Amino acid sequence: MGVLMVGKIKARLSATLLILFASFLVSNIAVAKSDVEARNEVFAKDHANQYESWKATSEQDKLGGGLDEFPDMVILWAGYPFAKDYKKARGHFYAITDIRESLRTGAPVKDTDGPLPMACWSCKSPDVARLIDEGGEAAYFEGMWSKGGAQVVNPIGCGDCHDTASKEFAEGKPALYMSRPYTERALETIGKPFDKASRLDQQSMVCSNCHVEYYFDGKNKAVKFPWDKGMTVEKMEEYYDNIAFSDWVHQLSKAPMLKAQHPEYETWSQGIHGKNNVTCIDCHMPKVQNAEGKVYTDHKIGNPFDRFNETCASCHTQSKQELQDIVASRKEAVKELKKKTESQLVHAHFEAKAAWDAGATEEEMKPILTDIRHAQWRWDYSIASHGIHMHAPEVALKTLGTALDKAADARTKLARLLATKGITHEIALPDLSTKANAQKALGMDMQKLESDKQEFLKTRPVEWDANARKEGRLLSK
Repeated sequence: MGVLMVGKIKARLSATLLILFASFLVSNIAVAKSDVEARNEVFAKDHANQYESWKATSEQDKLGGGLDEFPDMVILWAGYPFAKDYKKARGHFYAITDIRESLRTGAPVKDTDGPLPMACWSCKSPDVARLIDEGGEAAYFEGMWSKGGAQVVNPIGCGDCHDTASKEFAEGKPALYMSRPYTERALETIGKPFDKASRLDQQSMVCSNCHVEYYFDGKNKAVKFPWDKGMTVEKMEEYYDNIAFSDWVHQLSKAPMLKAQHPEYETWSQGIHGKNNVTCIDCHMPKVQNAEGKVYTDHKIGNPFDRFNETCASCHTQSKQELQDIVASRKEAVKELKKKTESQLVHAHFEAKAAWDAGATEEEMKPILTDIRHAQWRWDYSIASHGIHMHAPEVALKTLGTALDKAADARTKLARLLATKGITHEIALPDLSTKANAQKALGMDMQKLESDKQEFLKTRPVEWDANARKEGRLLSK
């Protein structure tokens, strides 16, 4: 065989081997799986007590409240998805069901359809931790919410808080870990790195993966916590103002608005329980005994009064009724100030619209819109924090007080501005007595939104679940 022929054969063999090697690498990358086990049912046998108590969050199945109870909030969120739909939260068991059914997520036909980004899955499932572990944060956040429909299918559960692949977890230890890297970075920003934190601190830190204020940053709409300057309402407000961030522009007032999410970690840390290191676990997931007398952590996260002897009575000497009366009075005080602030803000938004309609300039409106922005941010920070009347009532009342003051400042400035435009009469409000009336006043076609959502629920989620079961990502029926 000639030298030339031998050379050609060697070259072809080398090329073939390179192709095979490259194919092997690609194949292995494609089938690589995360260490995060998102299917909660996998742990039903080895962690039976914890699993069954987690599953019992399905008993917390009451929807309602929200816009139905407080229709003024439709106006406060005019032009933002929350004006379409906002209800009180249900148990963790319903996290996937509720986000699919919410009008806020729309009725996307294709994976590229809006209206919301992928980041809106971030607090709903251990599948989020799995996806980030598999492909990184950038790949996870890229695209619209509907892109994740067939991937994010298991509700909030084991893999959100526990390193289920660890030896410690296999031995029955909690193995708490940070399942969201953006949360880990935020904790480092405030000088509280998770890996150096005490056991007690870590118990609350895992809850901060979801129970926090956050916003969507950059082109990819990645989750970021506004903690660079601190966790108080004033420090986060300063942070947002410095980067000129707004979640949306208000439909009526044209104010650049901020939407608080659910800053429980922030408000808890400022309250009496947080300052004394009484953790989320102490009150919401106490140690209890099973029928055989074995102690385990109750994962039916709910109202501490439901487990009074294991929670409140561990520290407090008052009776259950005495403590319930104290909490109820604080809740009523927060609620009363909340409603007053909402009324002032609703008027301010309509009066700002009247000023624009009367020919007000951007220069004239800027200080007014800043007051409205700050007032509503502080109101939202107070009321979006579930249980703030228990965690930090003094923070809620102080923050709502400043919100009320700023809303009043905005209205005073608006009255003066309107007078210069020849408008001295009170700006009349439409009928806002019900959610439907408030949505109608904003020109929202709720019938179409509801109809589109029902059609969506008949098709896309069914396809998502079928695909997830086929590929083994979903075990439950």
